[in-house]
Amino acid sequence: MDQRTVVVTGGTRGIGRAVADAFAGEGATVVVGSRDGDAIEETVSDLEASSANGSGTVAGLRTDVRDEFDVERLVETASRTGDRGGLDVVVPAAGVYHGTPGRTPTDRESYAAFDDHWRTNARGVFATIHEALPHLNEGARVLVPTGAVARSGSPGYGSYAISKAAAEAIVRGFAADTDYAIGCLDPGQVATDLAGDSGRDPAEIAGMFVWAATDADRDAVDGEVLGLEEWKRATR
Repeated sequence: MDQRTVVVTGGTRGIGRAVADAFAGEGATVVVGSRDGDAIEETVSDLEASSANGSGTVAGLRTDVRDEFDVERLVETASRTGDRGGLDVVVPAAGVYHGTPGRTPTDRESYAAFDDHWRTNARGVFATIHEALPHLNEGARVLVPTGAVARSGSPGYGSYAISKAAAEAIVRGFAADTDYAIGCLDPGQVATDLAGDSGRDPAEIAGMFVWAATDADRDAVDGEVLGLEEWKRATR
């Protein structure tokens, strides 16, 4: 991963943090964005400590993905941070869940929750990809975390599930209309603030993103949803 630049939104916690750590451990230049400015400083310090032999550069910027101008600043900063310029991997991992997972049925959802799920989990993905496009290097990949809730119609996930389904549709749209490999990764149930305490540790699935950014077949990524089985089968 030397000479590659990776930008991760939602990079201070959950899947985003674990993915940022995995790329830093491979020696990539990693730039994280988050709404929590204090968490940015702590995360950058920790990532610098875990960076492979100190070969990768780590930076962070307070970023609210609901604000496209924040996102624009993040990707512009990231594109100037690496040695060769531009972006090689983009992971739009910022997300929110209002309520308790599995206990927010659609028919009881508030407009406020719906609107913020949409602005963060769907529009935020759109903004991150849209603003990153002018900075993507040849062969760059965009990897959007997703989950079965986006496709399964499970009860109790309300507008969160709707927003994740929209994010998958956004990915398919960009994949169809651009020449870059833009896809979704479904790591299964992961223990995060958004999904609750049950599931895999985020660190256990972070390698899936490194694999998808480097060794996975480009056509298998582009416009598709890759799951744990594909990753495990390819890396046995």
